[in-house]
Amino acid sequence: MDSRSSDTITGPRNEDVLPTTATSAVKVVIVGGFGVGKTTMVGSVSEIRPLTTEETMTQAGIGVDDNSGVETKTATTVAMDFGRISISEQLVLYLFGTPGQERFWFLWNGLFEGALGAVVLVDTRRLEVSFDVIGRLEERGVPFVVAVNTFPDAPSHPVEALRVALDLPDEVPMVNCDARLRASSRDVLLTLMRYLHSLALPA
Repeated sequence: MDSRSSDTITGPRNEDVLPTTATSAVKVVIVGGFGVGKTTMVGSVSEIRPLTTEETMTQAGIGVDDNSGVETKTATTVAMDFGRISISEQLVLYLFGTPGQERFWFLWNGLFEGALGAVVLVDTRRLEVSFDVIGRLEERGVPFVVAVNTFPDAPSHPVEALRVALDLPDEVPMVNCDARLRASSRDVLLTLMRYLHSLALPA
């Protein structure tokens, strides 16, 4: 074997190293239907270079994946996205983005394992793709918040009207966001952390 191949192996980049002050790590899952912005959110907020498993969409998906409303989408997640963000000097969130197509939902069971909570991304142009996603979280008993992702051509509705349309309980937080913006995505995660904290308080 060519010994030169070992010369290319390097250690982690400085920005990838976990802060020495970190004392707690939490797994959070970013879920939603096909094309709602999960990969975008993980990529925008992650403090490390995110791991993505995006593949170019091919003719094989025609008639299988429902891409109505996102016809211009050319790539899709086939396994998961992964990123990390430090909420404070002590608390680190590990982010796992799920694939949106129903044919890849069998991967969700493993991604949900050990997750403390979830963010459900919603696209107002295609609210119907969120129903099954929310139902699966409720069945598994995973606490979640709903983030309405802003798309330029998406209709705007009051949050309360969307809450009724999605049949969400009053206690589940629902916020607007722009998954492309780090600050907006971070605020969604902070909303989830506050919600999880409230659930942990004594009744």
